[in-house]
Amino acid sequence: MVAGKMFKTLREDIDAAMARDPAARSWIEIMLCYPGLHALILHRAAHALWRRDFRLLARWLSQVARFFTGIEIHPGARIGRRFFIDHGMGVVIGETAEIGNDVTLYHGVTLGGIAPSVESRAQSQQKRHPTLKDGAIIGSGAQILGPVTIGEKARVGANAVVVKDVPAGATAVGIPARLCATRVAKDSDDFVAYGTPTSDLSDPLVRAMDGLIERVGALQARVEALEKEKQAVGQKPGQTAEENEAEPARVTKM
Repeated sequence: MVAGKMFKTLREDIDAAMARDPAARSWIEIMLCYPGLHALILHRAAHALWRRDFRLLARWLSQVARFFTGIEIHPGARIGRRFFIDHGMGVVIGETAEIGNDVTLYHGVTLGGIAPSVESRAQSQQKRHPTLKDGAIIGSGAQILGPVTIGEKARVGANAVVVKDVPAGATAVGIPARLCATRVAKDSDDFVAYGTPTSDLSDPLVRAMDGLIERVGALQARVEALEKEKQAVGQKPGQTAEENEAEPARVTKM
């Protein structure tokens, strides 16, 4: 029974790699050459030991996995089904992290805490790492810090730094991460590599700058139109209406 469940889980993990990585050619290639799968297999064993209070042995096994794969997953982290780590080198997943089903991580991702050195003993029993809901995609180099929640089918772009929740279906990019206009329907099966859409990506800061530039251009055009109107009625550029009316009086006195 247990063995059957283990093989079913392994098959799902292999199928997930085949579905999300076009470089994958066969299940045997994935079994032999994919460090993300190796780290996940060892983590599931380490997590089972952790839950049975073999904490030191679980930590040792996680360090063995880190040595051979370059991926560090704390044995206390809870990971769902069909989890895929592409490339994998430099991935760090903290103790209280929670990862749902069908989640994808790329290399260099950190699911870490905030200020772990400040009163570290007091934090030991607290939730201090992120929660990734089903279908989330985290791009390479992204840093997700603190007990934030990345919503269902949300995307985090490469090298983003996330310190706030990301709603379901949203895309977050930048440092610190900001929400983009692009949203993904919850029932969509579209896969976005590296968590970054290649089209229709709209950075909110860029949108704000474009709006300001457009507004300045409109104001400049209006000023030029007013200057032309003043010249048409004989008023010098930059001169007020009162100064224009007083000009004949000054000429008469002279």
